[in-house]
Amino acid sequence: MKQKVNVLPDIQNQSDTRGIAIDKVGVKDIRLPIVVKDRLKKIQRTVANFSLYVSLPHSFKGTHMSRFVEILNMDELEITLDSLKNILFEMTEKLEAKDAYLQLTFPYFIKKSAPVSNIESIMDYNVSFIGELIDKKYSVFIRVVVPITSVCPCSKEISKYGAHNQRSYVTVTVEIKSFIWIEELIEMIEKGGSCQVYGVLKRPDEKYVTERGYENPKFVEDIVRDIALQLNNDERIISYNIEAENYESIHNHSALAIIKHDKRTIGTE
Repeated sequence: MKQKVNVLPDIQNQSDTRGIAIDKVGVKDIRLPIVVKDRLKKIQRTVANFSLYVSLPHSFKGTHMSRFVEILNMDELEITLDSLKNILFEMTEKLEAKDAYLQLTFPYFIKKSAPVSNIESIMDYNVSFIGELIDKKYSVFIRVVVPITSVCPCSKEISKYGAHNQRSYVTVTVEIKSFIWIEELIEMIEKGGSCQVYGVLKRPDEKYVTERGYENPKFVEDIVRDIALQLNNDERIISYNIEAENYESIHNHSALAIIKHDKRTIGTE
């Protein structure tokens, strides 16, 4: 005699009568090991925080939260442009959703040599991959946060001795149509500052970075414009958002500049 199986009620699968759709619903901050492409070592292993969301029609009471986790339930995820796209399509299928969104944020490590002594040290950068599948159209974005130094041109001009400087953080988000190295984006941003930031500096290196910054003073406006020029010339980049924040050393506030640009709007504005 077969044992009777009790079927548990599925409340979230019931219909909703309020007539209000939800733009994004899902799970946030799932921490998992990943593998990403590394220009020098071919691959790099790191740990990422995943957030996954789908759109929810007005007639659906809830989404199936466990299915998000099941989609990512692998020992190690190799993250590429194709794998992001596959995850998004799987989300729309398993969750019966029209649109899907995915973001993963992770530390990315690059070995850098000091400018004079050539001593090597490790720099870490905050990187995000963002994927969207809206009306079956796939878009992918890369976001990097890069520290630089900036020397104030006004301070240099009016001061008898030296010029005030600060560490700045530049956050750049690019929409891409083909593969681009994380290292390439970081290098573009570092060129936009008065000088780069390094992990280890000896006295000859400190002399170099101090003098390099002094010879290359930049306002926060200069930083975002110089980076924009580089991004404009890269055909792999469709659109971008540049945000530079200078943590002022002689003021009790930060200086901020932002440039947003979509190359698809050229000729339509």
